[in-house]
Amino acid sequence: MDAAAIAGAREGGGPVGTAVTVIVPTFNERDNVAELVARTAVALAAYDAEILFVDDSTDDTASEVERVAADAPLPVRVIHRADNTGGLGGAVVVGLEASASDLCIVMDGDLQHPPELLPALLARHEEGDADVVAASRYVGGGDTSGLGTAVRFGVSRTATWLTRAMFPIRLARSSDPMTGFFLVSRARLDLATLKPQGFKILLEILARTDLRIAEIPMEFAERRHGTSKASLRQGATFLAHLTRLRFGKMSLFALIGAIGAVANLGIMWLLTLAGVPYIWAAIIGAEITIIGNFILQERFVFADMRTDARGLGGRFAASFTFNNVEAALRIPVMALMVETWHISSVLATGLSLIVAFFARFLFHSLVVYAPKRRSKADAADAEPKPDTAALRVIRAIDAEAMKPGEL
Repeated sequence: MDAAAIAGAREGGGPVGTAVTVIVPTFNERDNVAELVARTAVALAAYDAEILFVDDSTDDTASEVERVAADAPLPVRVIHRADNTGGLGGAVVVGLEASASDLCIVMDGDLQHPPELLPALLARHEEGDADVVAASRYVGGGDTSGLGTAVRFGVSRTATWLTRAMFPIRLARSSDPMTGFFLVSRARLDLATLKPQGFKILLEILARTDLRIAEIPMEFAERRHGTSKASLRQGATFLAHLTRLRFGKMSLFALIGAIGAVANLGIMWLLTLAGVPYIWAAIIGAEITIIGNFILQERFVFADMRTDARGLGGRFAASFTFNNVEAALRIPVMALMVETWHISSVLATGLSLIVAFFARFLFHSLVVYAPKRRSKADAADAEPKPDTAALRVIRAIDAEAMKPGEL
């Protein structure tokens, strides 16, 4: 069906159907734009549809969208983001906010999600028993050949199993929570609750809500143009996001602390084997892991708080100073345990690190990443509210207790 036929179907071929916005997050996908728009227009000829590209590209994808939009048989818009906050998931949230319709379909811009499946998503939603309809590679009739190599298939399948295992209740009816091709009713979403990080936006939605999900099978196509965005960095971001969703910020902080503790013990063990006195080995191990932990916490734990906090130098200085003061107090206690309890230095170090965890977390949440103080002019405009240290501690604990998950 060409553009004229589609226009005829819209204008004289009967009543226009359901209003729907197709949200397409893109990153350097210019070669796919024209075909994606053409195939989507054909698939949705009976609907009151628009396509909304949310573009984070470094090439001229946005210009290509505007060029194609001029002659497209359905409305096509593009939002180009200079700052790709939240990655692909953040782009989808921007699209949901800017959508002209409450009914939204999210799909990738690489043509691995076949536009011909759009009517099936809408038809399944019209049955009325689902708020989300996902196109699944793993439900009966689905196909994963577009993943390419056996390694990519294995990584995808393992990530899916891991995700479903961590959310056994909320994902009980989802065979493919990692899919990027799904329909969602925006009216059923509180967009302010979404904290996307990376490219698994459906997982974010399902983990933070109690929306009902249904699935249809999808044949995952081969990539037509461009290259895969998957990388080790994306994998690390996914694991951090999954941990944050399931356990909350405090547990992600604990995970990084555990990694640091293992590294600390390993460094100390190697140094003591080399003949370094255990006190000096503990000091060296502590300094190395303090710096390493700060880097990981910046990236994976407190990334959402950095914008309103003090500068990077101030955050590092506060964190480094506190951790060194804590270590200066902890190491004598560790030495006392070794000398009086007659336990190994490695065990004593491990016990002292566990005790120090809560003090470190509260200090970082309440001090290192605390919002900067407002100017006197801003403060004068706001009604003063009491804010004691005890209240801040209570709020921090309450915030962590209310993180999403099935605890």
